[in-house]
Amino acid sequence: MGAQGGLNVRFDLPDVDEFSRAYWDAAAEGRLLVRRCGACGRAHHYPREFCPFCWAGEEQVVWEQASGRAVLYTWSVIHRNDLPPFGARVPYTAAVVDLAEGPRMMTEVVDCEAGGLRVGMPLEVAFREAAEGVWVAVFRPGVF
Repeated sequence: MGAQGGLNVRFDLPDVDEFSRAYWDAAAEGRLLVRRCGACGRAHHYPREFCPFCWAGEEQVVWEQASGRAVLYTWSVIHRNDLPPFGARVPYTAAVVDLAEGPRMMTEVVDCEAGGLRVGMPLEVAFREAAEGVWVAVFRPGVF
């Protein structure tokens, strides 16, 4: 038994709570959500109950469906990762993308060789089932 008492620990699954459930339910339906502040008008991601720009409270910040469009800001090809289940997926491309709505998002680029990546390239959201019923947003090359 390992340090986790023999549990099958995974490091790629979210902690879904009452607040974030709307985000994860939408992802399972193939929809990407961001949060938008009604006070300052800015969108943000990762989802928070308050606005990280003007600090407006949860009564002024709402869920909004994102377009799914983004451009590549930066990336790194991961060749080794010992945390389960990443080791079975190497190499993979960890990335930061700029969503069309404004926020930057950490993600993974799929369906594209590392040599084909370039800063500013258009991407579109796709979803990968990480575990039964748990879908995560990834991005692939897009045209728009």
